[in-house]
Amino acid sequence: MTPQLRADDEHWMRQALQLAESVMYITSPNPRVACLIVRDGKLLASGATQAVGGPHAEVMALRQATERGCDVVGSTVYVTLEPCSHYGRTPPCVDALIAARPARVVIAMGDPNPLVGGQGIAKLREAGIGVATMVCTEEALAINPGFVSRMTRRRPWVWLKLAASLDGRIALSNGESQWITGPAARADGHHWRARSCVVLTGSGTVKADDPRLDVRHVQTSRPPMKAIVDTRFEVDEGAKILDGSRVLLFTCRPSADKVRRLERRNVQVVELPAVGGRVDLAAMMRWMGEHDINEVHVEAGSRLSGALLQAECVDELLVYMAPVLLGEGLGMVRMASLQSLAQAQRFQFTDTASIEPDLRIRARHAERWKALLESVSSKCRDGME
Repeated sequence: MTPQLRADDEHWMRQALQLAESVMYITSPNPRVACLIVRDGKLLASGATQAVGGPHAEVMALRQATERGCDVVGSTVYVTLEPCSHYGRTPPCVDALIAARPARVVIAMGDPNPLVGGQGIAKLREAGIGVATMVCTEEALAINPGFVSRMTRRRPWVWLKLAASLDGRIALSNGESQWITGPAARADGHHWRARSCVVLTGSGTVKADDPRLDVRHVQTSRPPMKAIVDTRFEVDEGAKILDGSRVLLFTCRPSADKVRRLERRNVQVVELPAVGGRVDLAAMMRWMGEHDINEVHVEAGSRLSGALLQAECVDELLVYMAPVLLGEGLGMVRMASLQSLAQAQRFQFTDTASIEPDLRIRARHAERWKALLESVSSKCRDGME
């Protein structure tokens, strides 16, 4: 499909992906994208997408090339996402690339946004520019699963963070849980909070632990919103999580007076329907998708964690496992008993890392990941036809 591929294309695309990761915390709801301009084996210029309303990666790279006095005509451009072809907050990036007249554009993955969806690739080809696609596609998707999920499924990509002992306990029988894992694991968890759009917890965790759920271990100009699932609308108005930063509170039973008080403290109360007497979690995810939320990081108790899993709202598991045995205690998730193993939700291990003295384990829902991968690959095929 892409006969124009060259031996060094993967090398340069991996450099572009590293640059895209450098803006991990700032671009949402836009995707994290990077662009490199290369000629004769030398990097001429590079750029990454800025915060919302700012220039995209291609424009940043072209600006840098101009500042350096570099002629980009006949160069090769590497971009981690198909260049946009529509007017949004900024003009189409594909037009800027066509005006720059590179010889080739190498693209990691297609843009699932219906306003783009292969049109950027098609416009480049129509302009006589060589196009190669699907280089390091899965790695590019890993940087932007939430954006792709929102565009294709109309809901965010959700990971559930768990901190547990080797025997799968998140707390002792008396509720004590601080701390099972070490400080390095907790600091690592702040990266996952910071890259998300929303850090989600339940009213039970707010009551029991009074967490701040901030990202104090990460420097970012765009801290994530916090969110609470609070069916009975019983959150303590003095809780640390209500610190004046924006908080979403999902409930089935709001009271007007309390809503007004919370709104004055930057809390948006969202009333949702109930399922089985509790907040409809699938409806909550649809609401988030409709409100430009790409990625959700969940840190909750076993009840909400189990409910999210049973509602099939969890796409990825992020488990920090400590080398300790706790015996009787609270399990990682509270879920209804299964009648057979065929009913089990299955995930696929994708990564393990030592976060001394603990172990971080990642696992994805394989079929959902496969669907995202196909969606960005199909847009490449559409643009090449």
